[in-house]
Amino acid sequence: MKQLSGLDATFLYLETPETPMHVGSLHLYELPIGFKGSFHSAVTRHMAKRIHLSPIFTRKLAFMPFNLGHPQWVHDDAFDLDRHIIKIGKTHKGKTVTEKMAQDMAAALHGELIDRSRPLWMFYVFDSVLRNDGKRCAGFYSKIHHAALDGKGGTVLANAVLDISPVPREVPPGTAHKHEAADLKIGEMIGAVFSNSLAQYAKLAKSLPAAAAQIGSSLLKNRTRISNQSEGGKIKAKSPISLAPKTPFNIGISHERVFVTASLPFAECRAMAKSIGASFNDIVLWICSTALRSYLAKHASVPKKPLVAAMPVSLRDDSNKDMGNQASMSLANLGTHIAHPGKRMNAIMASTGKVKEALVNLKSVLPTDYPGLLAPWVVGGAARLALKAYGIAGVAERLPMLANLVISNIPGPQVPLYLAGARMLTFHPLSIVMHGLGLNITIQTYAGRVDFGIIAAKNALVHAQDLADAIQTAFKEAQRLYAFAQAAPTSSAAAVPHPVVKKEAVIKSVKTPVSVVTKKRSRTSKVTPVTPQKTATLEPKNRNNT
Repeated sequence: MKQLSGLDATFLYLETPETPMHVGSLHLYELPIGFKGSFHSAVTRHMAKRIHLSPIFTRKLAFMPFNLGHPQWVHDDAFDLDRHIIKIGKTHKGKTVTEKMAQDMAAALHGELIDRSRPLWMFYVFDSVLRNDGKRCAGFYSKIHHAALDGKGGTVLANAVLDISPVPREVPPGTAHKHEAADLKIGEMIGAVFSNSLAQYAKLAKSLPAAAAQIGSSLLKNRTRISNQSEGGKIKAKSPISLAPKTPFNIGISHERVFVTASLPFAECRAMAKSIGASFNDIVLWICSTALRSYLAKHASVPKKPLVAAMPVSLRDDSNKDMGNQASMSLANLGTHIAHPGKRMNAIMASTGKVKEALVNLKSVLPTDYPGLLAPWVVGGAARLALKAYGIAGVAERLPMLANLVISNIPGPQVPLYLAGARMLTFHPLSIVMHGLGLNITIQTYAGRVDFGIIAAKNALVHAQDLADAIQTAFKEAQRLYAFAQAAPTSSAAAVPHPVVKKEAVIKSVKTPVSVVTKKRSRTSKVTPVTPQKTATLEPKNRNNT
């Protein structure tokens, strides 16, 4: 038995029919030349040989007597692979399955709860999908409960399922599993809850002094910064929390979902970021910010205050291969209220710099666990009451929000991956939306691509495809800015006065979940808006370096 951590269990406590707490992904696969038969059958045979490589596949939840503590993972004696890998044929309701239909079906499936009486995962295999370019391929949609893994844990899980060549690697057979479920006794389970909770209380008590010191240090640095920037050394009072403006995304939601995708070239995005002294994550946030600004200008209005993105950040060490959640959440200013593209980038870089600085100090002391004693009653009860209140018509729209949407950036492999001999072509993630946060944009880098998965409540993103199109348009705008900045001679550039963004490091990747990678940035790096002939550009650090 293994008890869920407090963070893992929280995803169970937060789950309602309107807010399923699983993450997933939609893939297109290129079948091997000469492939005959069913891709579903090939995947089922493939998984049968690898099911023992990760405990996620065969373990289920065991709930504590009287809900006294967090649930535990136990082996599922009645595990049946055929109940977890579902076939979707070449047609659906009499129609050929197209790429758009596959996205719509993934959205509908993503809005359905996973059966908690069985292992918390499902695979749906499309034997044939007609791509937008007219070619045929196979499809694959997966969903796994967030209580079982985070984004980085998903990467570890993918290593068990996927290969790096068309020929699947040899996998040693699994050993006989010891069935611990039959040995569970009420007294032992209750004793485990108390002993685990006591251990957690002791751990929290030990960590409190360090946490208090780190938080105090961060507050002092912020206070000093404000003092130095103010006139006459007087500290200007400013709330440490800035509420997000109201948008169509911040409403009570139903279980209905919409899902759209976009894809960009990874190398070009990374080159753009490097040319202006930004991180890859900064350029991704700028593209999202520009697209959101365009979408709101077309279908609502652009708020006078900047949109705020909630960004999951990983607390996981690189050597940690556990599947459970080890992440926290940060907030980033998207600068959507700024029309000038260069100044908007500066605002984003300044915000991510502050996030990184705070995480450096707090990463080691942020908890991912808490005592389980009575947590299902206390935490779960409070969560259910809050979510029920949010779900009441109009309540979510009137309550103040800390963020407008979730944006998560998950780093992935830059080599092609294969499933049952078929090559993965796309890797579009689907994550979680909630009452008040009806839009989630998750970005996955894979094999030279930057694949966007835009999942939203149906009533929060009425014109979903317009946002996906705006992502592509924002990238093209970045291309124009970047290309001009590279070509323009220094003598012809009329620099617009603008504060220099200085920071030691930036967050390179963030999610739903997510790793934090730090990278040194030059203290003099900046994004300087350039306006020759009234054309705004993002200025690279060295115009002569092509």
